[in-house]
Amino acid sequence: MINVQVDKNPNENSLSILRRFTKKVQGSGVLPRVRGIRYHARTLSSYKVKQKTLASLKRKEEIKELIKLGKMPEKPTRFSR
Repeated sequence: MINVQVDKNPNENSLSILRRFTKKVQGSGVLPRVRGIRYHARTLSSYKVKQKTLASLKRKEEIKELIKLGKMPEKPTRFSR
């Protein structure tokens, strides 16, 4: 982890210290890296992907069968009236 440190100069006010600090933080690239880690989704294993695909295919077949038997209405199209 990169620590950013700014020391106060003798004739410097707090706003300029804050401005220098934000510039150093932006220059160091800490924020993009932390945001990338924060929102990173772990990749699923091939087994999990396969199980998810098989489950969705099974559910699609069940829905198709229910529509065929008349127990489930067909999905209406967007522009049908």
